[in-house]
Amino acid sequence: MNYGAINIDPETMGGTPVFTGTRVPIQALFDYIETGETLDEFLENFPSVKKEFALQVLKMASKTLTTEKSLYENFA
Repeated sequence: MNYGAINIDPETMGGTPVFTGTRVPIQALFDYIETGETLDEFLENFPSVKKEFALQVLKMASKTLTTEKSLYENFA
């Protein structure tokens, strides 16, 4: 399944969500942010990830975590 910036395919990394067109797990972006690194540092270390895709993923996360309905459906 392709969700724009995110691709989920059992044949790629066992179905782990990755950035479209890469084998870079989405989780890697959040790991970088969690440790205080910047988006630019992430992109420098993963040059196959398009900046627009990284920004789309962050926007998707923001929408998921700032909407009560989405929070209830996903985390309640």
